[in-house]
Amino acid sequence: MQIAICDDEKEVRDLLAGKVRKLCPQANLCFYADGEALLAAGAQPDILFLDIQMPGMDGVEAARRLRAFCDKTILIFVTAIESYVFQAFDVGAFHYLVKPFSDEKFQEVLGRAIDQCQKLECLLKEKEEKREKYLLVKSGSAHMRVLCSEIVYAEVFNRKILLHTLEEEIEYYGKIADLERELGEDFFRTHRSYLVHFQYVLKYDASSVFLEKGEALMSKKNYPQFVQKYLKYNRKRGMD
Repeated sequence: MQIAICDDEKEVRDLLAGKVRKLCPQANLCFYADGEALLAAGAQPDILFLDIQMPGMDGVEAARRLRAFCDKTILIFVTAIESYVFQAFDVGAFHYLVKPFSDEKFQEVLGRAIDQCQKLECLLKEKEEKREKYLLVKSGSAHMRVLCSEIVYAEVFNRKILLHTLEEEIEYYGKIADLERELGEDFFRTHRSYLVHFQYVLKYDASSVFLEKGEALMSKKNYPQFVQKYLKYNRKRGMD
């Protein structure tokens, strides 16, 4: 987790840093003496403590410009003047600490900010996992995008890979070992020439895998590992 402190007074930066290290020792701390330095660095910290009254660009303007390219930063203003509070929330501030503040108040605000940061990280991770994976292949003169979820199985011959999808068959030059790495653990190399998608397996034995569309060869030496990984795949999908 990256936590940044932007304040023109070194004493204040050191004070806030001490409080952060006490409560969140694993945080990576960054320091900026003014808004210009913050923006010039292209900083996108997880949490930012930002002074409002600074020489040159004030904290509200720095926050406004920061928001133009980064909306994930949890912004906490630190100032001695309460009258800026409405401007602060116009730029999506998480909280507004008015000096002097107690250790208890700081702990409360930072704790809630860390919780919010962790929730956001989980949401982004879930969104990334749900994003549809696809391959980019060149078939003939055409460049094609193929959804991984629609690949039933692949086979290789004469340096070409034939993708059997739900709707069509797509042929392109490539190596099945590279395809295996790219497609990930939902696929299995049943034979040196075949790569199958567990999702579409209907039945199997030590010599063949029967899929919703087509059939792939099974190498006897790969059969035990196939069974193990197929059962693991089904458990992960709650299909026991």
